[in-house]
Amino acid sequence: MKKTVVIDVVGLSAALIGEHTPFLTAYAKKRHTSAIAPMLPAVTTAVQSTYLTGQWPSEHGIVGNGWYDRTDSEIKFWKQSNKLVYGEKVWERARQLHPGFTCSKMFWWYNMYSSADFSVTPRPQYLSDGRKAPDCYSHPASLRDRLQQELGTFPLFQFWGPGANIKSTQWIADASILTDKWHNPDLTLIYLPHLDYCLQKFGHDYTKIAPELKAIDGVVRQLVEYYEQQQSEIIILSEYGITNVSKPIHINRLLREHGLISVRVERGLELLDAGASRAFAVADHQLAHIYINDPCCLKEVRELVENIPGVELVLDREGKHEHHLHHERSGDIVLVADEDSWFTYYYWEDDAKAPDFARIVDIHRKPGYDPVEMFLNPADPFVKMKVIGKVLKKKLGFRYLMDVIPLDATLIKGSHGRISGDKKDHPVLITSQKVKDNVQAVDVHDIILQHLGLEG
Repeated sequence: MKKTVVIDVVGLSAALIGEHTPFLTAYAKKRHTSAIAPMLPAVTTAVQSTYLTGQWPSEHGIVGNGWYDRTDSEIKFWKQSNKLVYGEKVWERARQLHPGFTCSKMFWWYNMYSSADFSVTPRPQYLSDGRKAPDCYSHPASLRDRLQQELGTFPLFQFWGPGANIKSTQWIADASILTDKWHNPDLTLIYLPHLDYCLQKFGHDYTKIAPELKAIDGVVRQLVEYYEQQQSEIIILSEYGITNVSKPIHINRLLREHGLISVRVERGLELLDAGASRAFAVADHQLAHIYINDPCCLKEVRELVENIPGVELVLDREGKHEHHLHHERSGDIVLVADEDSWFTYYYWEDDAKAPDFARIVDIHRKPGYDPVEMFLNPADPFVKMKVIGKVLKKKLGFRYLMDVIPLDATLIKGSHGRISGDKKDHPVLITSQKVKDNVQAVDVHDIILQHLGLEG
């Protein structure tokens, strides 16, 4: 068996490998470089689950970064239990083929309570007074303590939100190397999220993203040089490419205009009441799952969404089968945006009635994905002073609300989720071994086993 590392450089595509990534450019020329055919949905949790199980979302059940739980009548995003992913994982298969096999899973999603031998994932402390403290979760639990003793507290506020930057990605890389030194796993899975931030904020505006490309190039170089010294097989890949967009689609506002969505008012603010709605959308980048509680309105909803500008595909039962999305967690109808559009979760018609969590970083309470969380409100000239004041309140132990996020979806310039037609925007696969042509997402599972020297 051969020691192997899989480095997931989120958002990396052939279009980005060039003058601003000198190491990756030179490295790729000496290796086998392929494009991975994009899948629906081209979002983190679904693609990673497909890579690690060799199955489509219709089988492993991860139909997006979040979905509507029809039993709880709640929309749930960014859950972390690995038990949500159905099917045998690649490290479980490797363990059967080679007893004693070990795996380190560093920040790949659905990392809690997995059967991986070593794992680390973001997990803040939610304090009873409302504060959120940076932290992470690990298995074994002692790994978290040892890593944070060596590297400092995991920089949660640089992992997501307006402060997201290379520090969190660098911490993950350093933690992966330390875990390898301490435990020498046979397979290491490393998640490097850095490009996700700048590409969604700025699209392919190289005047703004060139320094970020250089930064991630340096982290990849550090990892590759280390694992080459360990004589490891190295796989560099990505989950999706991010392309330019300019048109947000406020799908829930459109459904509300037709009397399909129910809201309840608390303290003058509006909350989406999914369980009481006739139909509503769970927005997830360039896909939106439409859940219908009232079967009588199915035809009405179908006719409505077919005529929304920016919607490219409307997947009914047959369409979901075609794209491997026919799972009970999927919406009754799935919408796919065109290349210039993406879906917001916004459902309020008046910003003054937006819920308090709309203006903060709150990935679990929002009934959909919100990339605008990466911005401080540019319309507020005192926003940075407000942040400083709120951080001071936090340090003094007072309650605070970091309500500094704008409600302007036009700020977002890049997105993903749909199947891009241009191969240069597809996810990449850079390997030390030759792999078959026309790589599909489900093939990555066996490609990992191939590099380990184990049969698929």
